[in-house]
Amino acid sequence: MSTPQDRVRAAAAAWTPHDDLGRRQRGQVLDWLASTEDIYRRVKPDTPPMHLVAYFLLVDRAAGQVLLCDHRLAGLWLPTGGHVEPGEDPAHTVRREVREELGVPAAFVDGADLPFFWTVTLTSGHSGPQHTDVSAWFALLGEVGMPLEPDAGEFHGVRWYSRGGVERLRPERRDPHLLRALDALGLA
Repeated sequence: MSTPQDRVRAAAAAWTPHDDLGRRQRGQVLDWLASTEDIYRRVKPDTPPMHLVAYFLLVDRAAGQVLLCDHRLAGLWLPTGGHVEPGEDPAHTVRREVREELGVPAAFVDGADLPFFWTVTLTSGHSGPQHTDVSAWFALLGEVGMPLEPDAGEFHGVRWYSRGGVERLRPERRDPHLLRALDALGLA
């Protein structure tokens, strides 16, 4: 029987990066997963100092837009998501977090509850000490104008962005891998 860590390893190993940074980060993720069983955040904000996060982008392909949140603690425009709980599968984290943060059910693009993208990011430290997030990114079906119930405790607000809109955000105000994620989704 496979463990949650085994499933995370398999999902990371199955990912085909689309750029050089992705290939390097895939190696980092796989090396990290091979080196430890301690992949889940146990104590906020940074224990262990490298831990698993699940991001999800609501994607409206017809409009060419994704939903981002203005995250209160990070001070950045980010995909919605959260830390993966101990023993939890990242796809389950997405299902839980989309209900908690936006009030809607998870509908995975193409029914694929596997990450389309992985990143390794040293956090900005806005809300405490720096740590490293290993983020599994998922794509969910969305539609501009769909009814949402954003969590006001987590976000200043949420907004749909085209690629041009994301590009116009100051780089220090957005996730550093966001444009790469849009490339991986094929959103021009």
